[in-house]
Parts: sequence; structure tokens; C-alpha cells
Amino acid sequence: MLVVGLTGNIGSGKSTVARILKDLGARVVDTDQIARDVVAPGTSGLNQIINQFGTEVLNPDGTLNRRKMAQIVFGNPEALARLNGIIHPEIRSVLLDIISAYKEKADAPLLVIEVPLLFETGMNRLVDEAWLVTVEPEVQINRIISRDHASVEEAKNRIAAQMPQEAKIKLADRVIDNSNGMEETLIQVKKIWDRAVNP
Repeated sequence: MLVVGLTGNIGSGKSTVARILKDLGARVVDTDQIARDVVAPGTSGLNQIINQFGTEVLNPDGTLNRRKMAQIVFGNPEALARLNGIIHPEIRSVLLDIISAYKEKADAPLLVIEVPLLFETGMNRLVDEAWLVTVEPEVQINRIISRDHASVEEAKNRIAAQMPQEAKIKLADRVIDNSNGMEETLIQVKKIWDRAVNP
């Protein structure tokens, strides 16, 4: 009945690791999906965003215009802090409910919560263990370029905008190196799974 926070910087392949864990039998929760749900029309999250940023951040159908929102907060730390101040508490509240329900009645040997900003938001305090997916810098850059059709400079800027991987390694309970192909990653994840599920 272990609750795991799974994280990793951009291009690390944390979603790949999450899929492997799901295949092994974990229940996987994606906080990106929760982040979308908490700002759906009619939610208190979206109402707070409208109060802070106005109706110009909405699409004609009343949903949040993510691109417009990103343009407002990009390069504006104060606006980003206001947005995060709305969204992160909403996500945390949903996660607390999910964790509490899992602890009461576990429906899988492991609950894995995929959180891109696990340490930055302090959400590592909600989980029993923090698992970090790491990647060599050159592999990371190549992945971002091919996945997002980004330039080398854009890829480097995105990496630089995140908390350094080295700092996260010091905070993580377990580290999965995803630099050397699927087979190598699979071996590591299975080892960690066995240790976690059969301590």
C-alpha cells in the first residue's frame, strides 16, 4: 500500500516509466489530467482564474484557453505565481482524496502519482516515496527537439527553466536512469517494483 510520487524533468521519459508501472499492476494517477479537470467549466478553479485574469482567457465555449493563459504567464513570474496559487491547492485537494481512498481500500499494490513538479510544489510531502526518472543531458535535448519540433536553444531554455536534475536526485528515494533505451529502463523499473511491492 505504498504511495509513490513519480517525477522527472522534461524529456526524461516519466510517462514511459508510468506506463511500465501500470503494466506491472500499479494504479497510476496523472496530475496533468487532474490539472485539466480542476479548471473545467463550472469548477471553482476556473472561476478563480476568471476572477484573477478576466474572461479573455476563455474560449468561446467557456473552456480555458490554455495557449492564451500560457502567453500571459510566460516570462511573468507574478502572474505565474497567481495561477499556481489557484491550481496547485485544487490539485492537492483531489490528490489527498485519492490517497485517502487508496489507504482505506487499496485496489493495487502501488499507487503511483505522476507529478512533473513534485519537489517544486512540495507535493513530495503527500507521498511515501519519491521516484525520479533521470536522463543524460544530450539525450534529453534530442528528445525535446524530436518530440516538440523545438530548436536546440528552445530545448536548452526549457531545461534551464526547471529545477536541476542533480538537486532532485538528492531529494529522491529511488532513481531510474532512462538514458539507455527501453530494455535497460524496464530492468530497473522491475527491480524497483519488486523491492517496493515485496519489501
